[in-house]
Amino acid sequence: MTESTTGTFTPRTRFAVPGRIAASNRAAAVWQAARLVEIRRETPRVSTFRFAVPGWVGHLPGQHLMLRLTAADGYVAQRHYSIASPPEDGGQVELTLDHVEGGEVSGWFHQVARPGDTVEVRGPLSGFFAWPGDRPALLLGAGSGVVPLMSMVRHHRSRRLTVPLRLLVSARTPEDLIYAEEYGPETTPVFTRTAPPGVRPGRLSAGHLEPWLARSPAGGWEAYVCGSNSFAEHASQLLAELGLPVERIRVERFG
Repeated sequence: MTESTTGTFTPRTRFAVPGRIAASNRAAAVWQAARLVEIRRETPRVSTFRFAVPGWVGHLPGQHLMLRLTAADGYVAQRHYSIASPPEDGGQVELTLDHVEGGEVSGWFHQVARPGDTVEVRGPLSGFFAWPGDRPALLLGAGSGVVPLMSMVRHHRSRRLTVPLRLLVSARTPEDLIYAEEYGPETTPVFTRTAPPGVRPGRLSAGHLEPWLARSPAGGWEAYVCGSNSFAEHASQLLAELGLPVERIRVERFG
């Protein structure tokens, strides 16, 4: 999920903290301190921020949290961010953030934040887009829309699940592909602007999806689509046109 670029927040300000689903819902009402322990570069404009959250009750892959920053002058900014890490990380939570031009919160993270800084988080939130690992999952993401889907992929690997899972991730160029070093045989990258030698660039198409839908596993696919409004509409329409029932298509939009 991304952020609004409105408001009067100054990215150079240093902040200080002022102070399965049922359990998550109760925990979601409580703000908790989260200490930044690691920053990892993913692409030239995207980084992953890893937090230690001692009171974290756990989450399901696909859920998100709310993050709050409070400036020295009392100004508060809140954003919703998808969780990239799997539940198996325990009290550690990872967020992968774009550096949004003019973004007050992403600007602080990319320009100011350092390990040891503390923010507040509340969550996990939303069960609609969650994947507990109990059904075949066909994942479609574009840009930073891959973040909650990567939590699902990591959960699948960590638990060594045998339920089918496939990921199609769209990026403008190979340099823009988030988590590029982590992908395995379950993943098909799609490049819309420039592509590696021998690969033709282009938008996600029925040709990318047909091989998987033609080999539908027992019980059928549950599709999880995450990205911008235009990508979400395009991808979900392709799935429906190829015969996937609309009630099996879960869509998370950002922007």
